[in-house]
Amino acid sequence: MGVVARSALTGLATGVLIVGALTTFVQLTSTTNDKYSFATLVLSTVFFTAVVGGVSGTIVGTGIGFIRRSLRPKQPKQPKPVHVPFPQQPYDMWSEQVERCAESTRRVAAAVQAVPKSPAKDWLQRISEQLTKELDDVRGIAQLGRALGAVDRQHPVYQRLLKAAHDYKQFENEVGRVALQMFDHPELDAARTHLEVLEKQLPQLS
Repeated sequence: MGVVARSALTGLATGVLIVGALTTFVQLTSTTNDKYSFATLVLSTVFFTAVVGGVSGTIVGTGIGFIRRSLRPKQPKQPKPVHVPFPQQPYDMWSEQVERCAESTRRVAAAVQAVPKSPAKDWLQRISEQLTKELDDVRGIAQLGRALGAVDRQHPVYQRLLKAAHDYKQFENEVGRVALQMFDHPELDAARTHLEVLEKQLPQLS
């Protein structure tokens, strides 16, 4: 309930009380009321009090309410939240190829973990760890391309990076085939030739 409404109700109640008290006092002290019945006096008192006291009290209370509301300090409006859009990162053709190599590295590591434990798996694990280290060379190639400001996909540096991403994918496929064979033949002698081939391929990936 607002300030004006509360003041109006307060004025109504105050007006009724004051006028009612005055009217009752006049009725009790008047000598001309003997010719009227008690019920008539009560009804006239209630009616007069409601009309005069209620209306006048309500008007005065409403006016006071408007004055009080105008004197109250205005609450500052809360600013609407501004949704700042996230700045879009510029497209980086170098990072795209580096991430392709990194994804192949993660998939190779996951494939090695699925192979049954054996000496052949330990060897394959070392190959996977070395593959992860080779990523530093891939990142170096990408950094070189950025430093040269190359934006042409036919640039030799980008072509070198593109070939690295392709070789990483091929290496991932080879590891998958060797890992599958190790499920049936986990012996080191059975997997030795395949593991040696994989190990020789590592320096050529980047």
